[in-house]
Amino acid sequence: MTTNPQQIRQTVAEHYGSLARRAAGLQDAAVTTHACCGDDCCAPANQEETIPLTASTSAAVCCDDACCVSEPMTDEERSLIKGLYAQDEVAGLPPAALDAAAGCGNPMAIAELRAGEVVLDLGSGGGIDCFLAAKQVGPAGKVIGVDMTPDMVGLARKNAADVGATNVEFRLGEIEVLPVKDASVDVIISNCVINLSVDKAAVFAEVARVLKPGGRFRVSDIVWTRTRPEDAETAEDWAGCIAGALELDEFFAGLQSAGLINTRADAVRFLDENRGLASALLSAEKPAEA
Repeated sequence: MTTNPQQIRQTVAEHYGSLARRAAGLQDAAVTTHACCGDDCCAPANQEETIPLTASTSAAVCCDDACCVSEPMTDEERSLIKGLYAQDEVAGLPPAALDAAAGCGNPMAIAELRAGEVVLDLGSGGGIDCFLAAKQVGPAGKVIGVDMTPDMVGLARKNAADVGATNVEFRLGEIEVLPVKDASVDVIISNCVINLSVDKAAVFAEVARVLKPGGRFRVSDIVWTRTRPEDAETAEDWAGCIAGALELDEFFAGLQSAGLINTRADAVRFLDENRGLASALLSAEKPAEA
């Protein structure tokens, strides 16, 4: 199995940055091979620099302006995302929020959000779950989305402006080191993101740190319901939400080690029953103060 955390992190960031640029309808400078390009044609001149979220993203680095234009999401792909939510939930959301979605479930189904609550979305992507949460907590509440990919944060902020979500804020950061104050969040949600982290103990510790006493953890994620197989080995398998998925008992143990209680799976939907790969809705709480 790939054990280089930096390689895994870079691959994950490139994968979801590419998804964000595709959703925004931009030319994708992260693509390194294309039918009409040379192998290096679409690579950024400086791999370390952040690619700005503008319509001219790849003009300076691609041999042909039309060469690396991302294909828009197909109706079939978009319907798969919509299938995770009730139709009236996603009505009115910007198409780019759907196109950037890469979830495996609907954490809103178990979040039990109330007006005025503060919600934190780990790996918020294009913002779909943040916008749904914002409707439920209302103007007196607040939703914070954290994502490690600059392109996703830029896209989510544009989507927020398009949808008029004034009670949503998107922050660039890592879920292992959250840019969020201690004990400031009522509910943490996430959708198929924790499996992407190379340091899940740090994620669970951060969950416990930022939740208020009595706060709720309500996420959707990929898990193994039996012993993890040995054939998911590459960094690409991490980006595909397979190699980094925990066994269900490991997930619960990680939450419990961080001090959370009442760990449970509210629903499990098998993606590959023979191998034990599943999408699960997972819950826990931070103990209330005595």
